[in-house]
Amino acid sequence: MHIAIDATTWTNTRGYGRFTRSLLKALVDLDQPHRYTLFIDTPGAIPELPERACVRTVSSGRPATEAASAQGRRGLADMARMSHALSSAGADCVLFPTVYSYVPVYGRSRVAVVFHDVIAERFPALTVPSAPARWMWAAKVRLARAQADQVITVSEYSRRELAREFGLAEEAIHVVGEAPDPVFHVMEAAEVERMLEALHLPRGPLVVYAGGFGPHKNVPMLVEAFAAVARRFPDSTLILVGENRQEVFHTEIGRIVSLVEARGMQERVRFTGFLPDSALAALLNRAWVLVLPSFMEGLGLPAIEAAACGCPVVATQESPLPALLSGGGLFADPRQPAAWQCALEAVLASDSFRTELAHGALCAASEFSWRHSAIQMLSILESAGRER
Repeated sequence: MHIAIDATTWTNTRGYGRFTRSLLKALVDLDQPHRYTLFIDTPGAIPELPERACVRTVSSGRPATEAASAQGRRGLADMARMSHALSSAGADCVLFPTVYSYVPVYGRSRVAVVFHDVIAERFPALTVPSAPARWMWAAKVRLARAQADQVITVSEYSRRELAREFGLAEEAIHVVGEAPDPVFHVMEAAEVERMLEALHLPRGPLVVYAGGFGPHKNVPMLVEAFAAVARRFPDSTLILVGENRQEVFHTEIGRIVSLVEARGMQERVRFTGFLPDSALAALLNRAWVLVLPSFMEGLGLPAIEAAACGCPVVATQESPLPALLSGGGLFADPRQPAAWQCALEAVLASDSFRTELAHGALCAASEFSWRHSAIQMLSILESAGRER
């Protein structure tokens, strides 16, 4: 088979960028006879691209990753050029690792599209800030669903939610899981301290959040819950990891900063900005708990990465995480600050309970691998190719 892949989100720093990079590298590395052509629209060489794949650069006025800004929009001319390039590749199958970068494909190629979640559909005002942008998103998703020969998502939870939202049969939706990158692992204490030296972290318990600051991430609720927890654990610190100065996505960082100041928590809440994976892995090794309070997660990869570092999690129950990390964390309703306060206090108060959760997290994380995900995806693509 010849498989064409839209890899325009390769350099994106969010979850679907990680999915694109990690899955495609594992997919191309599998011992199989197929050939792959990756289509990118980012000028210049990208050193991480798989050597066994052919790479084609499609000219673009504004690359897809840049167009992901809160006020950004992918130009029609750019979409048309990518559509033509993918359609004229003569591939048996065209794969879009995320519906975000989908463009129509014409010709005989089968089409596979990954829909990571239905967050934009359930929480439109919290994720897509303007009415025109919401209309464009809905139109693109409808077109992608109509053309997709294979509909794919990243968890059983997302499969159920996609079926419910779009009126699809669950058996018509395939699941390709995600996994932590190898950089996320248990590290020696000396290495952790060396890597975190520049952050000048306090010595007490660290409660870590890693992700974006969009409204659907529910970080203000986390700040309120932590403010209550901090009264009982006065040496604890909340560490908020994520881009907070030059964020191009929909964000409420200003509201979060104001809330921290209003609660007098400036010394108890730290904003690190974006951290590279190696530093984040070291921080998760040092953390007492990773928190993920989102209103919804299609997977919740930061929690999986934390688990691989032996870090317990307190995460949203509106996700697949209660099933995926059973025994490795506590799970709460994202609309109930009191439940989050209780969960955090339970983890911080007991060394033995925290150790038990850390062991459970490591056991759960060992079940995930990008190679397994790549095998899942290959089976789906081969099935699509046979139907051509």
